[in-house]
Amino acid sequence: MMKNKLRRDIFVIIFLLLVACIALAVPLAFSNPRWLLAPALLVVFALVVAVLGIRRLRRFVADMLCGTNFEGSKTQYSLADFSIPTALITEGSVVWYNPAFREQILAGQDALLAAPDRLMTGIDLSVCARAHGQDLTIDENRYTAYATTSRSSKTGTLLFLVNDTFYKNTLDEYTASRPAYLIIGVDSYDELFNDMKDSEQAHELEAINTLLEEYIGRTTGFLRKVSNSRYIAVVEERDIRWMMEERFDILDKVRALHPGGMLTLSIGVGHGGATMQECQEMARESIDIALGRGGDQAAVKTVDGFEFFGGISHGVEKRSHVRSRIIANALADQIRQSDSVIIMGHRQSDLDAIGSAIGLLRMCKMCDVPSVIAVRSKATLAGQLLDVFNKAGEDHNFIEPEETYKLITPKTLLIVTDTYQKRLLEDQKIYEKCSRVVVIDHHRMAVGHIDNPILLYHEPFASSASELVCELLQFMPAQNNITQLEAQALLSGIMLDTRSFALHVGVRTFEAAAWLRSRGAETAATKSLFNISKEEYEARAAIVEGAYLYKGCAIATSDELDPAMSVVLPMAANDLLTINGVDASFVAIAKNGGVNISARSMGALNVQVILEPLGGGGHLTMAGAQLRDCTVKEAEARIRAQIDEYRANQECQEELVGAV
Repeated sequence: MMKNKLRRDIFVIIFLLLVACIALAVPLAFSNPRWLLAPALLVVFALVVAVLGIRRLRRFVADMLCGTNFEGSKTQYSLADFSIPTALITEGSVVWYNPAFREQILAGQDALLAAPDRLMTGIDLSVCARAHGQDLTIDENRYTAYATTSRSSKTGTLLFLVNDTFYKNTLDEYTASRPAYLIIGVDSYDELFNDMKDSEQAHELEAINTLLEEYIGRTTGFLRKVSNSRYIAVVEERDIRWMMEERFDILDKVRALHPGGMLTLSIGVGHGGATMQECQEMARESIDIALGRGGDQAAVKTVDGFEFFGGISHGVEKRSHVRSRIIANALADQIRQSDSVIIMGHRQSDLDAIGSAIGLLRMCKMCDVPSVIAVRSKATLAGQLLDVFNKAGEDHNFIEPEETYKLITPKTLLIVTDTYQKRLLEDQKIYEKCSRVVVIDHHRMAVGHIDNPILLYHEPFASSASELVCELLQFMPAQNNITQLEAQALLSGIMLDTRSFALHVGVRTFEAAAWLRSRGAETAATKSLFNISKEEYEARAAIVEGAYLYKGCAIATSDELDPAMSVVLPMAANDLLTINGVDASFVAIAKNGGVNISARSMGALNVQVILEPLGGGGHLTMAGAQLRDCTVKEAEARIRAQIDEYRANQECQEELVGAV
């Protein structure tokens, strides 16, 4: 109340003086303008007197409230002599403070009745009232502000400022100097260097060593070469920060060394662990997932999860028949040790998921173990393939996921094909019930993958899961091997993911196709599995017609379609790639309160990297995502934002390569 009355009286006095001056100045201005000089001087004099008076008044009140010259009064026993800066705040103004507050916070000046946020930038009394207080920086000092409200007056708040500059600076330095562990590997080392002369190898390796030494030389840590293709480095947390800010540009510099970008690095980073050993384990997990995603990238793992940088190259095919034979024998052993086998793909299963599952079903039959394929027949993109098998009398091999629950025993083996992500499984409950899981997949690894499978066949350089299953079947006995119908199912899976052998095709892809052809697969019959109805064709054409170009990408959206037309989504994405100037296509369609996104690329853009922040996955030329509780407009905006970020990173990488 005192401060309100004081302000009101001052404002009234100043206002009356101004009114009087104006009243005198008006007639003088009409008679002789020169006579305005005296009133003007009077106004200036009044303002100076008012300002000085306010300062003297504030100083007087501050001495009366904050001083210690009242012998025997209550103030003598107050917080005036407290060494910690202390202030009393009432109704949004500072009405009292002790000498420590005046000296440390106000630099010896008085600021009674001022607002707290004018004296201490960013202060929030509600935050100060919490158990941990609020961190404040005033000049070069760092404080923790604590506030408590008087029990007798809810409007009065007592503020304490603890100067803990030394301790906070020490904590920051401790955090910045925590060790981080890096594992750096040269991708496809054997494939690239085996055909080189010794002098060429030495030149390439010397260039890599020089770049890595310069890169790690910017840190306070060290670099050690542990094998021909692998390095380790130990740096500090502060170094990881600038590496992440620069998006591990060492990847671009190494890629620029070799024509075509065939020479690449993979980096696994572990930091934020309690011990060096924990950081090392995190780095190992990071390098594994970086390689599982195709290499040419850095994977950074903390206690909160993974973050990825790079991953724009196509990679080099580096599978061997020896590994395929070992996996085939190990899988056959696991099947024989089981009393039943359940084979399952991903949600919205396609020809590759069903085709590879049919091939795995044949392996189980060859091992004489009961097996079934769990698939939602009303929510699949491979409906025509299922119809063909149902008409052939094989309908007993396909059952709804819910029907498998009663079949699961401790010795049941679950084989997951064409996905490595738990959230994308056809039915997660089956996965949770089965203690023994095998994974066969060709997509780049992402966060949220299946943990600790007893057998993993993961090849991101393969064209499809059907191609991988073909290689396994070739190492099984020729007797009772796949039938003509099963061969066509596997071929349809390969044709789908390669777009009829146009993209993501390697030598092993054609070898698998040739083997399937030898087993009776007919290309014309397989091609018929891709036929669609007139209604589906019209829906696909409408989506393509409504597409627009954005930074080299075709984007199309659609309202929810009939569930039977789900196949239209990837087909429209494929069609958009045939337009000149389109590097990638994105089709978003409303689905059950969310949005399904299908993305395709000719290789110039990595659509997996673009959709991964949206919760999607896939590989460089083919990816998808399912957004929940999202509208088509929101999904479109998020796609555009990811394209913006990807193109910006591309420009930075091109500038860096040009500089190199």
